[in-house]
Amino acid sequence: MAETPPKGPSDDRLLDHEVDGIREYDNPMPRWWLNIFYVTILFSVIYALNIIPGVGSGPGRIANYEAEMAAAKSAREALAAKTAPVTPEAILAVVGDPAALAKGKERFKATCSPCHREDGGGNIGPNLTDDFWIHGGQPTQILATVNDGVVAKGMPAWGQVFKPEEITAVVAYVTTLHGTNPPNAKAAQGDRMAPAASAEPAAAPATPAKTLP
Repeated sequence: MAETPPKGPSDDRLLDHEVDGIREYDNPMPRWWLNIFYVTILFSVIYALNIIPGVGSGPGRIANYEAEMAAAKSAREALAAKTAPVTPEAILAVVGDPAALAKGKERFKATCSPCHREDGGGNIGPNLTDDFWIHGGQPTQILATVNDGVVAKGMPAWGQVFKPEEITAVVAYVTTLHGTNPPNAKAAQGDRMAPAASAEPAAAPATPAKTLP
């Protein structure tokens, strides 16, 4: 009869003790399971002590929380700055900036000219060069129209497509079209309203001449 080879430490084997005629098998856990168990213990220590950045929130959970809150506050402030109402002065500032105005003209020709013509004289959309406006001719009113669109007339809400500064640049360019009177412009639509703010800077007040004593 061949000898039974000795069993290894991970093999099932009967323990030496016996209780009421019952002997117990020693069935060790697999080595891979034990290794995972040891790793989880080590990880719990690292996490609790916060001694490795990225594990256990880095230098300290409170400090990490405060840093994340500060970053969230900065993000909210940046978003609020982007979505803040645009003032007529801000639009006129773009009118006085040749580079920004050129970008507005380029965007207008690429996006708005199919409906309003490159010269603003109107095609499917209304004439943008006269004194008549359907949704208001003041800079902020034009901006609201461009930003929100006119769905009933097929005009998209461009504010969902372009950045706020691009919308402002387009509106600034539109204000410069008033009074250009292009040939074969579309007939007036809407109500006569005050023209959009002029691109011309206000004249500086005259300085009174000094009189000699």
